[in-house]
Amino acid sequence: HSEGLSRTFSVVVPKADLEAQLAAKIEEVRPRVRINGFRPGKVPASHIRKVYGPGIMQDLINEAVQKSTQESLEQAKVRPAAEPQLDLKSDIAQVQAGQADLAFDLKVEIMPEIEPTDLSKISIARPVADVSDEQVEEALDGLLKANQTYETKEGAAEDGDSVTVDFIGKIDGEAFDGGSAEDATVRIGAKQFIPGFEEALIGAKAGEERVLNVTFPDTYPVESLAGKAAAFETKVKEVRAPQASVANDEFAKRLGFDDIGALRTALKDRIEADHKAQSRAKAKRALFDKLDAAHEFQLPPGMVEAEFNQIWRQIEADQAADRLDAEDKGKSEDQLRTEYRKIAERRVRLGLLLAEIGGRNKVEVPEQEVARAVAEQARNFPGQEQRVFELYTKNPQLMAQIRAPLYEEKVVDFVLELVNVANETVSRDELFKEDEGLKV
Repeated sequence: HSEGLSRTFSVVVPKADLEAQLAAKIEEVRPRVRINGFRPGKVPASHIRKVYGPGIMQDLINEAVQKSTQESLEQAKVRPAAEPQLDLKSDIAQVQAGQADLAFDLKVEIMPEIEPTDLSKISIARPVADVSDEQVEEALDGLLKANQTYETKEGAAEDGDSVTVDFIGKIDGEAFDGGSAEDATVRIGAKQFIPGFEEALIGAKAGEERVLNVTFPDTYPVESLAGKAAAFETKVKEVRAPQASVANDEFAKRLGFDDIGALRTALKDRIEADHKAQSRAKAKRALFDKLDAAHEFQLPPGMVEAEFNQIWRQIEADQAADRLDAEDKGKSEDQLRTEYRKIAERRVRLGLLLAEIGGRNKVEVPEQEVARAVAEQARNFPGQEQRVFELYTKNPQLMAQIRAPLYEEKVVDFVLELVNVANETVSRDELFKEDEGLKV
């Protein structure tokens, strides 16, 4: 029976076949069976059947199901899109007792027939942006600020200064947990402390003691402190003023470069790499749009449902954490479900298409690349790298999760070599402008 991409195969394994296999299996194991009261190798087949028959028969049934499933799929010349589902039609107790045939329906979703379009007829634009000297200097300025030094100064603290303090925080005159520190560094204007704390140190001098009266925000994560007024008894120990770093050889050497020229070159290389990655991402998006528009084929419902469920779980998590995109916040659940189901369908369609193109052209991911990706994943768990590496390499499902995105990128690279790609010079802002439309 077939309907769309769903197939149902009715399978019957005659009880006589199972009985013959059971008898053969008993004879095979009889010389090795040891049962008290019988000499080795002399246990009657009838006794072995009585003691071990049900267990052996269950193994034979399992083997018959696996073999019949494989043969059914091979005879029908179909590729399953998911694990086949078994619908048992016979009473398993009667089958085990040799009183009934083993009958079951095999329900399976199959892969659709996909005929990739002529890739040489697809044209896309790849936005590219040159790296300007201004961008390099902007990046260098950011480095100068990030590596700013501070020197002790006489006089009052100002916005931007770094102040070393001891403090004890109190609410209603009582010190609270986590509200005290010694030799704490407070950079005025950095917004690293609760609102008002840093600003209250403006005008303070070394050796001075002052009380900082501030209020914890209503959204403060520690519930017992949220919205509470607090007084921080503070002793100022040192005031330091920021010293402007200079873009010279000495600064470059502090960061591990030979001179300022080498640092500028490294910054330019990094920016160019960012541009290249963004250009490829935009080209990939344009390619996917063209491939999606050029192909129409049935999608396995189970694959679409699994992809949608994965997306929807993330949407629900984003809703709960108030991280939903601004454009989605005003939409109803039905609207969101409709839109994200289309995204799920697009992802499945493109995934199947890329797999077909990759398979036809024997695109492969070298094992060393997979191993490198696993090692990178393991590095996210300091101190447990070896254990995590072994966990991945021994789990086929985890390895498949690592290999899938690598394979996709390999196929995308292959396709980009075959389609017509025209570079389109744009500004940096245009290159990094977020595309509207589907979130893929």
